[in-house]
Amino acid sequence: MQSRTMIACAVLALWAMDARAQDAAGCARQFDRAQRMDMESFRDYDAETFRAVHHQDAVTVFASGARRQGLEAVMAALASHFRGREGVWIWTERYRVVDGCRSAFILYETVYELPSIGYRQRAMTGVTYTHDGNGWLAIADQGTPLP
Repeated sequence: MQSRTMIACAVLALWAMDARAQDAAGCARQFDRAQRMDMESFRDYDAETFRAVHHQDAVTVFASGARRQGLEAVMAALASHFRGREGVWIWTERYRVVDGCRSAFILYETVYELPSIGYRQRAMTGVTYTHDGNGWLAIADQGTPLP
């Protein structure tokens, strides 16, 4: 009887580890979709989707040092980008870490251009995401200018 109990406990432990691994893999896939929506919605001037993948308490620190806190303030600061539909947004992922279904961070090398005025800015942009129990949301991003 004791060996059956030990076997049953071992099977349950393996099942629980497998379930956690599947959950972690599912969270990683869900995160990949969310971060792609974040980047692509900005590139494609899709303000509605961009808003949907950001936390209400989001904070943005622009490469200039300007800071906007709260989703409404962030959206107001970016309104001309979504309205003007001229900005060219290019990004390359340089580093990623995902902590289960809790938090994640991606470091991007980014370029933002406004061709009509000859503006071009390169930056390293770090974005932190949080999982709110339903999905992934960007909660903080900060840009550091590059030469």
